[in-house]
Amino acid sequence: MASPTLVTPTSQPKPLPSFKPKSFSISISASSTPTTSAGSSAVPFRRREFLSLVATGSVFPALIFPSRPALAGSDDEYVKETEEVISKVRSTINMDKKDPNVAAAVTDLRESSNSWVAKYRREKSLLGRVSFRDMYSALNAVSGHYISFGPTAPIPAKRKARILEEVETAEKALLRGR
Repeated sequence: MASPTLVTPTSQPKPLPSFKPKSFSISISASSTPTTSAGSSAVPFRRREFLSLVATGSVFPALIFPSRPALAGSDDEYVKETEEVISKVRSTINMDKKDPNVAAAVTDLRESSNSWVAKYRREKSLLGRVSFRDMYSALNAVSGHYISFGPTAPIPAKRKARILEEVETAEKALLRGR
């Protein structure tokens, strides 16, 4: 048989103390030591608490104020800017290869095409439009040529014809509202 001292406890078990988390409030003073919410004694502020406060402050604003993608604007703005890019593409492609302003025109075309693509590429309402598709394809071909061969290299006749055809169909689709 087992010993009675092992089976029954000799003393009454004590209840565990209840857990009360300390609430910290940061107060900036000359001594720069944080105090408790009661303000009676100074409690050292640990790195762990600081990092959790920083993480909380940087995460929650993103949840409270979700960022939205920039809207491209109205349909009239899209039509106007697309027509401007079309005219720049036509004028740049049709420039003589000996013209001293070719490099500047190509640089201007690339800047305007990059801003056009950046502005309208994420617009889901424009992705299905014929004008957007053809204009995007033409700008991609023009930019790819000038990136590969330099701003003064003339565009080959076959590529030039295809680019001008895409630009023309994009312009017709713009006039029809597509």
